[in-house]
Amino acid sequence: MKFNEIATVSGKAGLYKILKPTRSGVILESMDEKKGKLVVGANQRVSVLSEISIYTMTEEGATPLEDIMVKIEAEFKGDLGLDSTADADELKAFLKHVLPEFDEDKVYPSDIKKLISWYKIIRNHAPEVLEEKKEDDTPEEKED
Repeated sequence: MKFNEIATVSGKAGLYKILKPTRSGVILESMDEKKGKLVVGANQRVSVLSEISIYTMTEEGATPLEDIMVKIEAEFKGDLGLDSTADADELKAFLKHVLPEFDEDKVYPSDIKKLISWYKIIRNHAPEVLEEKKEDDTPEEKED
């Protein structure tokens, strides 16, 4: 599974695996033990995780969610030391550690809570998504 195969639905908790498109929307499967299926129409807002980023103070203005989650996995290996019920100061301190340049005016504690809960869902149900991309897949020169 990849980040572009995972979605979130506005107004619904959790994450969903994208199964296939339909004429009027998309079929999703919840990423939990229930594996419930859901048909989402064009009138509901579905966001694919590969298109989500977190605002930063850098020149680019944002960092992709995938990069942040891969960094969290590489550093914490699932033991974040906090959960989505932590207070706002703890949440901001955590994100500042992972992404020092995040924009504190545009990134709210609720956004950090989602990041943490989504990370835990992905770690439990699709851990391969959090592995760092292999650089040797690129057609660059290799040393002999």
